[in-house]
Amino acid sequence: MTASSRTARAQSFNAAAAQYAANRPSYPPALFDAIEDLAGRSLTGARVADIGAGTGIATALLRTRGADVVAVEPGDGMSAQFRRVHPDIPIIRGDGNTLPLATSSADFLTYAQAWHWTDPAQALPEAVRVLCPGGALALWWNTDALDVPWIAEAAERVGSWFGVNVSEEKRAVNAQAVDPTGRLDFARREVRWSRRVSIDTHLANLASHSVFLVHGEESVAAFLAEEREHLSRTFPDGTVEEIYDVILFLTTTVPER
Repeated sequence: MTASSRTARAQSFNAAAAQYAANRPSYPPALFDAIEDLAGRSLTGARVADIGAGTGIATALLRTRGADVVAVEPGDGMSAQFRRVHPDIPIIRGDGNTLPLATSSADFLTYAQAWHWTDPAQALPEAVRVLCPGGALALWWNTDALDVPWIAEAAERVGSWFGVNVSEEKRAVNAQAVDPTGRLDFARREVRWSRRVSIDTHLANLASHSVFLVHGEESVAAFLAEEREHLSRTFPDGTVEEIYDVILFLTTTVPER
């Protein structure tokens, strides 16, 4: 992905923030269990900064878990949607490369679907700076369960139409991509979960992804019309079971001696 393409895709969410908030999948309780297990501490009462918070899907779950959470989000549209949906959760404008947070001010830094929009060479030192000694950096992504036949077939159709390799993008969620320096010791967990949604919601979820948002409306509309026909044959009752693997990477900073 070129730098200009990356920037366009990163910024594309701002015009579709309401669609994103309404249709994107959430995260299962087992993910937060895994975060606590790997971090060796509870989220309850912890100071958490959710970076690249978007519309607040993960932020709200962290609050529900008992965390004292603040959101950090760079986008105008996403920030505005966040404030509409979560007026009681503080949000600060900024991004992961230059965090607008004080040194040693957070017990957890979390990046839900957001780390790949950062430059790790800048974001990793910033994360270490902001985390308290022994604090945890947690990065995770909802990824399609490509071993499920209908999901693999759908991914192939997306790839063929839009010129992307969905399988390769999932494989790219790895330790080398997370930390190219190899200086931090990231543990990895996968959590499988699913949700049942209408075909309309499934298609709106698809259309909220950046690869769709940066393509022309006519091309996207044509793809979604064809995809609706495929899904209607696969799910004649109109309900789609989306199956995800949440890929989690977590590391803790070295405690003070």
